[in-house]
Amino acid sequence: MRTGQSLESYLNDWAADDPSRVAVADTLNAVAQASTTVADLIGRGPLAGSLAEEVGDNAGGDAQKFLDVRADELFIEAFQAAPVAIVYSEERDDPVPLDAGAPLAVAIDPLDGSSNIDTNVSIGTIVSVFPAPEGTDAPLPKGRDQVAAAFTIYGPQTSIVFTLGAGTHSATLDRASGRFIVTAETMQIPTGRREYAINASNYRFWDPAVQAYIDDCIAGAEGPRGENFNMRWIASLVAEAYRVLQRGGIFLYPRDARPGYQEGRLRLVYEANPIAFIVEQAGGAATDGIDRILTIAPKTMHQRTPLVFGSRDKVELVGRYHTEPPATGEFSPLFGRRGLFRA
Repeated sequence: MRTGQSLESYLNDWAADDPSRVAVADTLNAVAQASTTVADLIGRGPLAGSLAEEVGDNAGGDAQKFLDVRADELFIEAFQAAPVAIVYSEERDDPVPLDAGAPLAVAIDPLDGSSNIDTNVSIGTIVSVFPAPEGTDAPLPKGRDQVAAAFTIYGPQTSIVFTLGAGTHSATLDRASGRFIVTAETMQIPTGRREYAINASNYRFWDPAVQAYIDDCIAGAEGPRGENFNMRWIASLVAEAYRVLQRGGIFLYPRDARPGYQEGRLRLVYEANPIAFIVEQAGGAATDGIDRILTIAPKTMHQRTPLVFGSRDKVELVGRYHTEPPATGEFSPLFGRRGLFRA
């Protein structure tokens, strides 16, 4: 791949008349097509109407915005012209059957971060592509069975970050031509960066292992880590993922004690799996705090999971906080002295 090449051209070159690859290329081209339409709609903001208006609840009980529903419709329409047998969408109670003879299935969060629509913060789309299940009762595949994954981030620039299983790449929308142009190839998550992203307002509900990890970050240079850290939180998974890919660090959305959050909040099939695939292909790691995300067997379409991803060393360290608990000692919320590095 060469930067400056159109995404469509790159995907067609990669497919090289291999039928299985052609199907994947056509599906990602459908993602790009629909993303372009959604980007234009988002770019118009209130000129396009009340995009953040609540119109109901989705299958997971979250409030649906007008733009959630419209994005879902646009992507389903695009997949109707692609070799997609079935679509699993966050916005639908049940899978959407398309072409029964097609080789691929798609799981999608059509509009991630919709709580940010009216605040002009980056939002996005997350897509997982995997072989179509054999029969309606076939179990959903594990994340490691994905053949491609992508997310589109609608921000000051609109970009698609994608993997075909051999590296993570990025293409940026050229608004003048309406085409995505490859702008980064074989991305690698930077190491050694001192940033973490977590919603600290939920500190009191976290497991002790997560509290201890964050305590040691907050303690900074005077604490057991011996370094100062910066905290980031955007409340948009695609924006968090894009920042980690560009700047390194770690993102944590752990389970907590609140009702509905005990198994985590993000969806395994169409959020955690594609993000994990992309992150791993960029040299990083993604777990539920302990276990690798891509090895978890989904039981339901809308199954939730904790999610920790970023630089491999930082993700592995979070796992050690869970499996190698520190010795009991002085512990004060937020500014405790207890941690993995100090008994």
